[in-house]
Amino acid sequence: MLERTLRKDRTEVTFVLPADTPPGPVSVVGDFNGWQPGVHTLEPRTDGKRAVTLTLPSEHTHSFRYLAAGDYWFNDESAGDQDGPNSRLHT
Repeated sequence: MLERTLRKDRTEVTFVLPADTPPGPVSVVGDFNGWQPGVHTLEPRTDGKRAVTLTLPSEHTHSFRYLAAGDYWFNDESAGDQDGPNSRLHT
């Protein structure tokens, strides 16, 4: 799930997943971090889910995927758009 907060010239995007599905560490990987795993790892939050928030430029499109333990790549169905095998995020 994606949560967005619009700011003056940027958008804060929070990537949210259930606490244990999939199990193990999960990071969001995309063109905004050079497709580097582990740079933005989702952390537990008080509502029992895990999340990471990134500040991205507004009015841009970004491709991303999640990477879980065991080299398991998956998309965010709530993104609403795809870019080939990747999820697409519009800020």
